[in-house]
Amino acid sequence: MRLKTTLLALAAVLFMCTDCRPSKSKNVPESAVSGNDVSIRVKRIWDSDKHCAFTSMIRFKDRYYVSFREAESHIFDSDGVARGAVRILVSEDGNNWSSAAYLTKSGYDLRDPKLSVTSDGRLMVTIGGSIYGADKNLEGRIPQVSFSGDGETFSDPAPIELDSKTKNGTDWLWRVDWLDGVGYGVVYSLLAENPRKVERGSDISLVKTTDGIHYEDVTKIDLPDFPNETTVRFLPDKRMLMMVREDSGDLQGYWGISEPPYTDWSFKKMGLQLGGPDFIVTEDQAIIAGTRSYFLPGSNKTLLLKGTSEGQFKEVCFLPSGGDTSYPGFLIEGDELWVSYYSSHETDKAAVYLAKMPLSMF
Repeated sequence: MRLKTTLLALAAVLFMCTDCRPSKSKNVPESAVSGNDVSIRVKRIWDSDKHCAFTSMIRFKDRYYVSFREAESHIFDSDGVARGAVRILVSEDGNNWSSAAYLTKSGYDLRDPKLSVTSDGRLMVTIGGSIYGADKNLEGRIPQVSFSGDGETFSDPAPIELDSKTKNGTDWLWRVDWLDGVGYGVVYSLLAENPRKVERGSDISLVKTTDGIHYEDVTKIDLPDFPNETTVRFLPDKRMLMMVREDSGDLQGYWGISEPPYTDWSFKKMGLQLGGPDFIVTEDQAIIAGTRSYFLPGSNKTLLLKGTSEGQFKEVCFLPSGGDTSYPGFLIEGDELWVSYYSSHETDKAAVYLAKMPLSMF
């Protein structure tokens, strides 16, 4: 209750501040959210007649990239078919953005494209690949991957190969982070006889790769109920951190920490529900995290938090957002934090935003 009460108070302060609505056109001057001598600059960098959602952001070869899913709606088009595509934006300066790629795959709903840079210097996009039947039942999930050596030409999405001990045909490799030439990520696989019945739960497993295509099992993560979307990052001493969404039981997300070789994990509950969780580790080893808040009056918001590697978090601010929103991506640029996210608080279809704020806020 304390966390929720504090969040409500912070939300009231933020939304009493200066008008922060970006213009309805792309590549226009940023709007500012001001308060307590802090300015958050917010800009809508992409909108269309499509639902644009589930962002990721990275710097690659001195340019900035933001990826997201683009489709008619959150899942199904008006004809009952799920046919999400991957849009990748590029910018030289972080202000003016254009489309660098538009990836599709027949028969697949491509979702949650996440960006990373491989050990051999390629830009990699890991993508959820959902397959639906004519009755909208989920028939399978096969994770996909695309690569680019120059950030201009991207390979067609192709299936990754999971260890046979990990996969069951309803798999999702949600995000990959790299350390010492090895990429690590968490796969979640549904347990339900009918996979859409999420109350039946899921298994999650830590996997690793050296080429971005072939993944071997590291360890099964023993968490109950329905753990799913998971981000892993590293501390300078090579300990791995894990932030796990939970969609059953008490709905509280999990925070985990492990030393190499990452087979022995310690977890604690975070005290709040997560949606589209991501985080970044600063030079002083502070943790900046982002997620969807589910309990504010009116609608959901995108929330930023500051924490420690031990999993102690406090809320910092809500970004201008509402409705279908969240799934942030993070970059640290000099003394600023950049956050990509999506929101439907201004437009009929969800749009993609970029917020820039002083790192000192955290």
